[in-house]
Amino acid sequence: MAVISMFYGIIISLYFFDNRRHHLPHIHVRYQEFESVFSISDGTMIDGNIPPNKARLVQAWIEIHKDELIADWQLASSGAEIFKIKPLR
Repeated sequence: MAVISMFYGIIISLYFFDNRRHHLPHIHVRYQEFESVFSISDGTMIDGNIPPNKARLVQAWIEIHKDELIADWQLASSGAEIFKIKPLR
């Protein structure tokens, strides 16, 4: 697992070689005791639970950084080094 961004107490991660369980590009999100998985392509929550206001922040961040996220997903899926992505400010 590699942390690619952090903002407002939200931690965004990608797992290396993580293309089997969800079968689509996605990110893992942690906020306090909550964990969830979001689709990169459309920002929908595909697994887990996170407070709605934090989910909206994650979805906005995904929309802003979609191209970077897709590039990082492709790298992580093949086990290559990934890049940090700017947080929301």
